[in-house]
Amino acid sequence: MYLHEDETMRIERALGQAVKSAERIQGRGYTNNRRWLVRLAHDRTAFVKHADDAITAEWLRREYEVYDALRLDVVPRVLGWYDDGELPVLVLEDLSDGDWSPPWSREKIDAVLATLRAVAGHEPPPGLPTARSTHMGEDNWPEVAADPKPFLSLGLCSADWLDRALPVLLEAARPEQLDGDSLLHLDVRSDNLCFRAGRAFLFDWNHAAIGNAQFDVAFWLPSLRLEGGPEPEEVADVTPELAALVAGFFAARAGLPVIPQAPMVRDIQRRQLEVALPWAARALGLPAPS
Repeated sequence: MYLHEDETMRIERALGQAVKSAERIQGRGYTNNRRWLVRLAHDRTAFVKHADDAITAEWLRREYEVYDALRLDVVPRVLGWYDDGELPVLVLEDLSDGDWSPPWSREKIDAVLATLRAVAGHEPPPGLPTARSTHMGEDNWPEVAADPKPFLSLGLCSADWLDRALPVLLEAARPEQLDGDSLLHLDVRSDNLCFRAGRAFLFDWNHAAIGNAQFDVAFWLPSLRLEGGPEPEEVADVTPELAALVAGFFAARAGLPVIPQAPMVRDIQRRQLEVALPWAARALGLPAPS
């Protein structure tokens, strides 16, 4: 697939140099951003994210603002940025020669945990929202309680189990569990991670916020297990309340209609809920979902 003339113009303005060739990258990420691996002079390469519509444009602007403020050696370097007010372009260091999980190993798991510690120790860029004020802090289990049909349509538990478990889940998953003063990525998954020279690089920063440092770890654990990693309890000591928050986030969303700008998100949410729900039940001493 070739770059259109307007795409080439935006990328070259972001970089300040000519693009010799481009290869469209398919299958990485869950949004409709266009992704390219471009070749420049002297056989240098770069990774390009090109917004596809107004919504992905706003997400990309947020991501660039965070990248521009970060001083971490576990994020890719920004090589260029161009925003014409319509469809911005972000150009990053090409890490495609790195190791993209899965499969998972103990060394990779430890590298991710080290990266998340580094992120939590970095001063948050100005203007970030609190985690509680984002989609993570919404009334997720209360939404399920108010209208359980989308959640129950997933077939992960019975209505009887939900009726018995909801009082415990509602009490545990209080949004104040998100409060803290640490920088959070707020969307840690393998498609946002790359491994090189023993380090885990973290991508896609448009959801960055300030809050409880342990939440990034907790949010990552269901996807890790889903991809063949250990059970959440074997990786990190996460409070039962955070496990309940994570499960509630997926429970309130996985059964909803597909998001046009991110059509694969509901599927991955459902699959992560398959891990997060029994994890929360175990952590809270509830019977296994049935």
